[in-house]
Amino acid sequence: MLRISPLFSDGAVLCRGKELRVFGEADEGARVCCELRDGRDNLLARGEGTAFQGRFLVLLPPQEARTGCRLVIRSGEETFCALDVCVGEVFLAGGQSNMEWELQNADEGPALTETHVNPLVRYLNVPKSGRKDGEWENAWKNLRWQAIGPGRGKDMSAAAYFFAMKLQRELGVAVGIIDCYLGGTSVACWMDEAWLGRTAEGARYLAEYADRSRGITLDDFREKDRIFRHNLDAWNARVAAFRAERPEASREELDAAVGPCPWDPPAGPASPYRPAGLYGTMVAPLAPVALTGFLFYQGETDAGLTGAYDTLMMSLIDRWRGAFRDGTLPFLFVQLPMWIEKGAEDSKTWPALRLRQAEVRDRMRNTGMVCLLDQGEYDNLHPTNKRVVGERLCELALGMIYGKKAETSPRVTGRSVERGMMTLRTDQPLMTRDGGEPALLELAGADGNYVSARAMIEGPVLHLTAEGIEFPLHARYAWTDYGTVNLFGGNGLPLEPFEI
Repeated sequence: MLRISPLFSDGAVLCRGKELRVFGEADEGARVCCELRDGRDNLLARGEGTAFQGRFLVLLPPQEARTGCRLVIRSGEETFCALDVCVGEVFLAGGQSNMEWELQNADEGPALTETHVNPLVRYLNVPKSGRKDGEWENAWKNLRWQAIGPGRGKDMSAAAYFFAMKLQRELGVAVGIIDCYLGGTSVACWMDEAWLGRTAEGARYLAEYADRSRGITLDDFREKDRIFRHNLDAWNARVAAFRAERPEASREELDAAVGPCPWDPPAGPASPYRPAGLYGTMVAPLAPVALTGFLFYQGETDAGLTGAYDTLMMSLIDRWRGAFRDGTLPFLFVQLPMWIEKGAEDSKTWPALRLRQAEVRDRMRNTGMVCLLDQGEYDNLHPTNKRVVGERLCELALGMIYGKKAETSPRVTGRSVERGMMTLRTDQPLMTRDGGEPALLELAGADGNYVSARAMIEGPVLHLTAEGIEFPLHARYAWTDYGTVNLFGGNGLPLEPFEI
């Protein structure tokens, strides 16, 4: 028996400049030979391995970017051949619904999918499942790479699509995206149980879910999940019908017409939303394929659940880097934008999580974060303008991975204090986009009680004052779930939120 991971199917994109790892299943002790050949059938690389516990791994030396290759794998009398293989850049795109948001549902998406053509941008959608069963097995067997062309790409992550299209234009090589995400998931879903339990916060997530699901059998869960899926599918169908009839309608009109989203996934032993529920079924089967890096957009689910999101996210980065055998793999992620649900009170949980995300960037090497503070929408958790998300991620990658000049959000780099004033320095000149006074800035004295601050801009410097604050010791910006952003750098990107 020779079964190759679908990562190495027809149209695959392999990672350039890194050791290539080809893997799959074979009979115990079987010798497996792998060859990479170019379009003229010249041998580019060859390697062998022996199957152990039913799995094999063959290592090939790093390769330059190229197209039109063949990957030939042999074991005994069995031969597998993948055609139209490229060597280029490969990113794993992970997270929850804003990374999952498909191109067909994004701004520009319906028009683009009718006409776009780029055979050097390819993607592979990892099956979404929290349990290894027959359905999961069949989905993995049928998994294949797809190249961007008319009628294809509708189900690709919109953010990853815009990232890949821009990166491909910039680099001129093939770009492959491995879509690996599920809406509504916690960061804790994407680590295995043993690893998650290594941190106190991860152990707390596990214990709380165990209490919540205690006594629920697999059959109980399946029935509750069936009802949940039915209700959710019916709601999504109503949304699609409404959007088709009234594409320009507001979010408020949509909510009034179709009702609230019936989002209440049941707890149980096979739930993909349980802590450690997705690592074994969606991440582990991809490892240890060679990657250029990770793209990650997640955090909405955890905003009200933890004050230690940075601990969980750093643990995830370590786990994923270890699984893919590269302790320095670039990890590019999205900071949460503004958002609040209609009628809800400002919980201040989103700004707190944004700062935890920034701490991850500041504390872990080879991590980068894009600011989307200006891209949030009132009462809409899923803004449809995903071009901005993808292209800002691409700008980050161009500077961080490829050493190119790239535009990023301005950040505070220092401060000084004098009587009645705090002066903040940023890494580029600032401006207000609307011409008004800078908004969402606050100051506090020794008592820590923040009040609204006035600011004067002098190039890359902000001078902050506030009534009643004689000796300012603390400053913060955008400390709200949702607010109007007007502070930008000269490059048009929003000032990154901060607390000092």
